[in-house]
Amino acid sequence: MPRAPQTLDAEAVRSWCRGALEALGREREEIDAINVYPVADGDTGTNLYLTVESAARAVDATFTDATDGPPGVAEAIRAMARGALLGACGNSGTILSQLLRGMAGVLASGGDGDHLARAFASAAEAARRAVAHPVEGTLLTVADAAARACDGGRDLLTVASAAYQGACEALDATPGQLAALRRAGVVDAGGRGLVAVLGALVEALSGETPARPAARERSRPAPNGDLAGPLDIAGALDCDGALDCDGADAPAAGPAYEVIYLLEAEDAAVDRLRTRLDELGDSLVVVGGDGLWNVHVHVDDAGAAVEAGVEAGRPYRIRITHFDLPEPAGRAVVAVLPGEGLAGLCAEAGATTLLARPGEPPTGTELAEAIRRAHAHEVVLLPNDTELRGVAAAAAEQVRAEGIRVALIPTRAAVQGIAALAVHEPARRFDEDVVAMTAAAGATRYAELAVAERQSFTSAGVCQAGDVLGLIEGDVAVIGRDLTATAVTVLDRMLSAGGELVTLIVSSDTPAALAPTLEQHVRAAHLAVDTTVYHAGEGAPPLLIGVE
Repeated sequence: MPRAPQTLDAEAVRSWCRGALEALGREREEIDAINVYPVADGDTGTNLYLTVESAARAVDATFTDATDGPPGVAEAIRAMARGALLGACGNSGTILSQLLRGMAGVLASGGDGDHLARAFASAAEAARRAVAHPVEGTLLTVADAAARACDGGRDLLTVASAAYQGACEALDATPGQLAALRRAGVVDAGGRGLVAVLGALVEALSGETPARPAARERSRPAPNGDLAGPLDIAGALDCDGALDCDGADAPAAGPAYEVIYLLEAEDAAVDRLRTRLDELGDSLVVVGGDGLWNVHVHVDDAGAAVEAGVEAGRPYRIRITHFDLPEPAGRAVVAVLPGEGLAGLCAEAGATTLLARPGEPPTGTELAEAIRRAHAHEVVLLPNDTELRGVAAAAAEQVRAEGIRVALIPTRAAVQGIAALAVHEPARRFDEDVVAMTAAAGATRYAELAVAERQSFTSAGVCQAGDVLGLIEGDVAVIGRDLTATAVTVLDRMLSAGGELVTLIVSSDTPAALAPTLEQHVRAAHLAVDTTVYHAGEGAPPLLIGVE
């Protein structure tokens, strides 16, 4: 066996990340399968895996970008924490990212055993502060136990091993601390994921897989109350410290939506945001610092949760998931939208949504994650952007390998996605539903108004900075100086080919009079054409137009 290092270096951090990713990859499905608290959405293992995957990518990038030898441990550990923050998914992933951030704050100044012991203590304290209403018998409890167990050790490997052993023992005790775990006869899922991450650290330092302490055998209650037989308590339930629980039965129903976003904001604004979100829902976890935060909350009003983020700073990478999903054998729709208003609208219609901001399109990993979060065996994917088609196809192929049936409808604009969602019918056969949605999207012509940022040659001639561009089906067709006049010209051109319904989507920056003016124009100039107006919110173009 190779001699264990006395100090943590960048290579050990990279080995730790890769080992943790491999361990969570092996255990992901088992953790997902027993995720029933606080929400039975079966994704704790997946969320932890995606969070660590983002951390591992960030650490690898420090090696790739290094020009004067390998990076230092401070650079690597900070990259690990930041990568986890940017990629954090779900309650478990968000709390894990804060644990890593707490560790990084200490390990950046030294990597010996004493620093590692203090890093575990700092991590546990930071994670508990980030959770609005901590609950015992969760990931937080396991993190606390890991910190306490290594308090007396000062050798690097000894400290890591003690933390791992303490976490294992605490994990086995979680069913006695949380009623939902006790009823199911299993341990906490987030805690089990943390044990996997700590085991990977021990393996990175020692070169050997650590021995897992024998867990007590438990039994899962059968539906009639009888014991259904032994169950390996290495399984877990997802409770990451977000709901108040006094030992009574868990609530039968909770908020309808999970809302997650990154937020650029000052500390004082985040304090106000915490208070507001705590009033709106539960499972509140806000992690981060230095102007960048990851916000996670369960609410009934997804739009209000996003609006609270807008008031605090600049939210982006907004993800809204509806908890009232069909059984895994059912069908779901995943849609990429250009504004939080549209995302909320489509989420209310039952879709899992991803927000695309100008210059910040979702990555393939984020699209694949959204498909998994839909929690269905059959998924219809609506990219709603020509540029996203290739990325969406790669994400669909990735999750197909996991047994999920995915149909990619090549929607090129949000209005086409809305038209497809309007005719979505889960009761139909999958192929029939996809055909109907594809036909509705294809029958919707689309246009967009944008403001030119610089002088440029277009298919309609030369435009100057500040000109209003009317794009029809992706090509510049009209160049004007006035937003309303250009919009009227674009509408008339589109309706010259016929149409029965005009959809207008405006952003928060669009003049308030624009939509009523266009509605009046359609009524006056194009008889028997109906008009519908949607508000996309911040981040969308000034105007999107659909004609069916």
